Amino acid sequence: MTKFSHTDSEGKARMVNVGNKEEQRRVARAKGFIKLQAETVKLIRENEIKKGDVLTVCEIAGIQAAKRTGELIPLCHPIPLTDVQVHASLGEDGVEVESEASCIGRTGVEMEALTAVSTALLTVYDMCKAVDKDMKIGEIRLVEKKKETI
Repeated sequence: MTKFSHTDSEGKARMVNVGNKEEQRRVARAKGFIKLQAETVKLIRENEIKKGDVLTVCEIAGIQAAKRTGELIPLCHPIPLTDVQVHASLGEDGVEVESEASCIGRTGVEMEALTAVSTALLTVYDMCKAVDKDMKIGEIRLVEKKKETI
């Protein structure tokens, strides 16, 4: 079994020291989905949710969250992101959110991409909770992560 890098020799949680690693260009992409009732989808499509433009607000929330991942997840390093993209698309049965986070750094940006998707989906939930009591958030996953030497 692989040894966890976030624990010390006594099994206690710790932040991984990445100080000796080379800086690399790093990119991570994530996706997630929130299932909605047909009436909720219609209200979003017609921009009739009382809290406003659901897709735009959730995209902005996702970007903001990615930038704060190091504050939210205890053992994540604060990362100087070079770019964060969040795209929400409305389908027949809900909203799919995709994100891409990029940086030049010593550790990956998968947590930033996943945090962006998660927060964007939670924002959809918050904006629609008055009209939809059966929403289901799921399928949040890392789609890709890559790094390249610079």
